Amino acid sequence: MQKSRLERSVKITLIGLVTNAILALGKMVAGVAGNSHALIADATESIADLLSSLVVWRAVVVSNTPPDEDHPYGHGKAEAIASAVVASMLIAAAVWIFVTAVVDALSLSKPGPKAFTLYVLIAVVFIKEYLYRKVMREANDLENTAITSDAWHHRADAITSLTAGLGIVVALVGGARFVIADDIAAMIAAVVVGFNGYHLLRPALDELMDASPSSELHDRIRQVASADASVSNVEKCRLRKVGNRYFVDMHLRVNPMMTVAEAHIVAHRVKDHIREEYPSVQDVLVHIEPSREAI
Repeated sequence: MQKSRLERSVKITLIGLVTNAILALGKMVAGVAGNSHALIADATESIADLLSSLVVWRAVVVSNTPPDEDHPYGHGKAEAIASAVVASMLIAAAVWIFVTAVVDALSLSKPGPKAFTLYVLIAVVFIKEYLYRKVMREANDLENTAITSDAWHHRADAITSLTAGLGIVVALVGGARFVIADDIAAMIAAVVVGFNGYHLLRPALDELMDASPSSELHDRIRQVASADASVSNVEKCRLRKVGNRYFVDMHLRVNPMMTVAEAHIVAHRVKDHIREEYPSVQDVLVHIEPSREAI
């Protein structure tokens, strides 16, 4: 039996959560023991990943709660809220990493990183890139924005780890004169993390503000409604996204000589055709108006 969306979402989120916990602890210990600010900054980003996985896990559970009296459209926007929270955490982590790296770079005496920190980062890059690809496949298949943000968190961690590794290499090869490369790597990583946070925040806010989904889906739904022989014109068609589901509001113009019963049949027929064609559409609210040409 195929696993439900909730089961798959929770499973992939928990995998990320456990992995982030192990990597964050490992990088923090290695960073402190190995005198690498870039690795400590990378560990901080992993801790943000860990917290974000907890947020996403809870959001996935809440979003699958059935509609109730207080939430007649369901709880799907919990995913967008989680995505916005995760993105904000990324941006906050980026600011902290950058400021800390600048302060550390201005320090007059700073010991260089130890060689073993580089091996730690190489392992982290491979693990996080693999995890990114695995989580993103599930996110795309499930159309889950919260899990998509979690996947990008893994990719951001892989990039910051790679950047930290390059900084450590320069510091190790260049000696005392190039110890600052470790801090520069942390600053670059912070910029990448901040950009990813911004990249995730915009679509999450769009969904929370009921921004119209893709114009392509909008046009296809209008075409399905217009194909009904009793519909003379689709005057309005509005879509909004709630989790991985869509709600459609539309105004259809029909022959004004129709009875209420006949117009009701047309409205239901259009609604059924749209939902058959696009299963991701949860509901269609149809408002019937008289055709102007026939008045």
